[in-house]
Amino acid sequence: MDSERQQKKSSMAGTTPANLPAWADLLWGAAFTALWIAFAATLFLSFWPMFAIATLIYGLICVAVLTNWPVQRDFGWANRATLFRSGLIIALVAASPFISTASSEAALWLYATGALIALILDGVDGKLARATNSQTEFGARFDMEMDALLILGLCLAVMVSGKAGVWVLALGIMRYLFVAAASALNWLNRPLPESFRRKTICVWQIVTLLVAILPPTPPLFASITLATALLLLAWSFMTDVCWLYQRRFQHETV
Repeated sequence: MDSERQQKKSSMAGTTPANLPAWADLLWGAAFTALWIAFAATLFLSFWPMFAIATLIYGLICVAVLTNWPVQRDFGWANRATLFRSGLIIALVAASPFISTASSEAALWLYATGALIALILDGVDGKLARATNSQTEFGARFDMEMDALLILGLCLAVMVSGKAGVWVLALGIMRYLFVAAASALNWLNRPLPESFRRKTICVWQIVTLLVAILPPTPPLFASITLATALLLLAWSFMTDVCWLYQRRFQHETV
């Protein structure tokens, strides 16, 4: 009986799929990113500059994954969904400085459609993580950084298109300023509680940027809605900073 049980265990172990190393996922992610860049280059006529920007950003992602993800651990389907979305986001960011060279208004519509798809895909990785019980701190941070990168790229695209002034970049830079401040002030690194206010303002921020990119949107309307988004974002950051400051000497975890 014992020998039969051992044989069953060994046979079950033999059928367990091997973990796919993270570098293998990064390879197909690079291929998808290259395809997105090739397609975007046909619309904005700047292949090599876009390729250089995409290579730099994807290289940073590779460094982050290879240095922070355990070598023997499977990358997980949730992180793969984020990696797939990152290829599209990188292409959007790489194309944003050259959006004024769009071959036609159709190119701007396609750019906005791509950004909308990236926004819709934002919820896929979270659902996969919960469905497979594979939530990780790395995965949450990976998803957050891709959201921030998408917003920064949209801000740059709106500015280059002439729909708003250079001030619109504050929408994308504000979070990076917070991260920089947190490296000097340790109390800013404390975990924040879940916030519907924070999520709502983030969605509003992306939607206003998407609308501003569309060809029919007049600059005045775009500026008013984006200025509103900037004020809401500044208020949200100040709310979080005040909450963290009031608890800077406490040691309990939220």
